[in-house]
Amino acid sequence: MATIQEVTRVLENLAPLRYQESYDNAGLQTGNAQDQVTGVLLALDCTEEVIEEALAKGCNLIVAHHPVIFKGLKQLTGRNYVERTIIKAIQNNVAIYASHTNLDNVLYGVNTKIADKLNLQHQRILVNKPQTLMQLVTFVPVENTEQVLQALHQAGAGNIGEYSNCSFQVEGTGRFSPSDKANPTIGKSGKHEQVQENRVELIFPAYLQHNIMAALKKAHPYEEVAHCLYALENTNQEVGIGMIGDLSENMTETDFLQYLKEKMQLQVIKYTPLSSNSIKKVAVCGGAGSFLIKDAMRQGADALVTGDIKYHEFFDAEGQLLIADIGHYESEVYTKEIFYELISKNFANFAVYLSEVNTNPIRYTF
Repeated sequence: MATIQEVTRVLENLAPLRYQESYDNAGLQTGNAQDQVTGVLLALDCTEEVIEEALAKGCNLIVAHHPVIFKGLKQLTGRNYVERTIIKAIQNNVAIYASHTNLDNVLYGVNTKIADKLNLQHQRILVNKPQTLMQLVTFVPVENTEQVLQALHQAGAGNIGEYSNCSFQVEGTGRFSPSDKANPTIGKSGKHEQVQENRVELIFPAYLQHNIMAALKKAHPYEEVAHCLYALENTNQEVGIGMIGDLSENMTETDFLQYLKEKMQLQVIKYTPLSSNSIKKVAVCGGAGSFLIKDAMRQGADALVTGDIKYHEFFDAEGQLLIADIGHYESEVYTKEIFYELISKNFANFAVYLSEVNTNPIRYTF
């Protein structure tokens, strides 16, 4: 049987917790990470009804997109749905795990799921995040370079988009003099030494720094490993918010809205006044995406599909962009499918269920 920690580790390989926004509270919210998993229930939100569904299906782990604990709790008295949900989970030994803005901010997360539902082509992140990458420079004897590189690659260094095992190296001469207390791999104490070495450079996600340095020191033959670490300003093409892509063919605005309604299985769409513009390039953002209106326009989008647009924010389209507010729940409900595909692929010794509870707090009258 797998432990809760083993399941959440797989989720965090896709969406590291370091990529969540500062205001967020993703991660394990209740439960013991070392408990064995009896079953997993996947939901958008975790409510009392979802806890009851998990118990009925024999699941002791709920994986949700939205954290049920978002702000600090000073009491657990059952006075609101958050406290009641937590109490019910603890009383019944049900673990709750949330993958929220960290899943919003990765390439194959929430927004790619929407883009895939709309069959968008040439997909890319709408706004990439800077300052999430680092560069390692180290110096390795020529004959040991390959073993060090392999260790660094296995630890996660050297991946750039669809390319793996990426590095740069140039050969030169390393010079050093070991002290009397040194235990040199090459040369002798007190004697000046020259060695043919490779200068090796690799890029890696900043959150992997500890793993990368541990792998370097373990694989490197030297007693003292010369290295440099640089924080990069480069944007990370695999980390950021929103997605943008192209429809297979141009559509009128009316046809696109009908297409959107069918693909996302919507009851209602709020949208800006129609014009004579055709729709080809579409930006998407799960949840509340009004902060991306200007970015979508700068990227040449004809439409922005998102949720939670306020009255005055619709004016920001200025006739240049079709804004389609499909609702917060409706834009993110398919997040459950991401969890399902990932967990089912990696674990076969427990059941995984998509929650059947409609947690949408909004209803519509027609």
